Amino acid sequence: MTSPIVRFAPSPTGRIHIGNARVALFNYLFAATHHGRFILRFDDTDFARSSEEFAAAIEVDLAWLGITPDATFRQSQRVALYEAAAAKLRSAERLYPCYETPEELEKRRKMQQARGLPPVYDRAALRLTEADRSRFEAEGRRPHWRFRLDPGVVEWNDLIRGPAHIDCAALSDPVLIREDGSFLYTLPSVADDIDMSVTHVIRGEDHVTNTAVQLQLYAALAPQAAPPLFAHHNLLIGAGGEGLSKRTGSLSIASLREEGYEAMAVAALATLTGSSDNVHAVRSLAELAQSFDIAHVSRNPARFDPDDLETLTHRTLALFDFEDVRDRLAALDVVGHKAEPLWRAARGNLARFDDILEWWRVVEAEIEPTREDPAFLKEAAELLPAEPWDEASWAAWTADVKTATGRKGKALFHPLRLALTAKESGPELAALLPLIGRFRALSRLTGESRIA
Repeated sequence: MTSPIVRFAPSPTGRIHIGNARVALFNYLFAATHHGRFILRFDDTDFARSSEEFAAAIEVDLAWLGITPDATFRQSQRVALYEAAAAKLRSAERLYPCYETPEELEKRRKMQQARGLPPVYDRAALRLTEADRSRFEAEGRRPHWRFRLDPGVVEWNDLIRGPAHIDCAALSDPVLIREDGSFLYTLPSVADDIDMSVTHVIRGEDHVTNTAVQLQLYAALAPQAAPPLFAHHNLLIGAGGEGLSKRTGSLSIASLREEGYEAMAVAALATLTGSSDNVHAVRSLAELAQSFDIAHVSRNPARFDPDDLETLTHRTLALFDFEDVRDRLAALDVVGHKAEPLWRAARGNLARFDDILEWWRVVEAEIEPTREDPAFLKEAAELLPAEPWDEASWAAWTADVKTATGRKGKALFHPLRLALTAKESGPELAALLPLIGRFRALSRLTGESRIA
């Protein structure tokens, strides 16, 4: 395969949710796997609903997931290209003006349905005379513009769904330009794909019908060029079977981030759910790309359960090396010579990244220890070896305590853990004890702030 060029084209009309992110991830990983380019293209021709605030938020969300575009465009800045495309379609008599109001179109659709006919636009506007159009415009009507579809069946080989076809006789001629002169999604999308040499369009299966229209537009605007290859993947649905929506904010990337889930856990679950690949933790998108294959995507709906993020976030954190999180630890003021050994000790015990602060306090700050058996703890304190300590010190000390007291198992280790960490469970004390240090250990065991 030659280096592919793919694009993610969100409308900046709200925060993106996990379903939108899945489209972006599929495109980004496909490009990464095949050494291609990933374009971020904002579909912001709906000036009333689009906002720069949402565009900036989408860029933040993608960056959090590890997605870095090779180029970024805004369709609102490329209107001249779309005007030229519209002029070409008009000259070829493929774009024609229509003057029906929404109310008139709705009435016509209901009449067709009552007669048992499909609610397909009847191309009444093609029968208008110049006098008719002049009369409508004198009434203050402004036309919307429809693309005249050629009859027949449009076929393509979908990279996920296999051989696909749409009979254009079942489709209405799509509106490409609104009454106010602004463009709907379809024409700018195709014009940009041609201009940017997009080779693959990877998107949700809710766009399958659009493909027939767009393939006809490609042929009309660039008859000598090969159109992109299409891949329509299954859609994510919520755990209860509900659809996802930017307007409701369901499972937005921003909300998942605020809840403390790991970006790589979100990316892995969004990408691998609904495929033949097992969902597994990864350290980076580069690692995820190594196992990504668009051919593995199922045609059945993919159920996304946020509860699965709990386990996957825990497993993801356990994979991270210190270098993966150095900057994030520094942002929490977890720095110095204890930061790396603490991370190695605690990473397998974290539900959220910020949980590392609990263990930082254990090794670096004052805590309120739990002393179940003060007499036993005092005897154990008297057997603490001299520093320096390493990871073998815990075993040597507890062996001495076992010999002196006759305790073993939980009766030996549990009171020591409670006193040293004030927690019922956690990282191996062999790793924590040298970080706690002898002074703090004595203080927590005996309640006396002095070195014995």
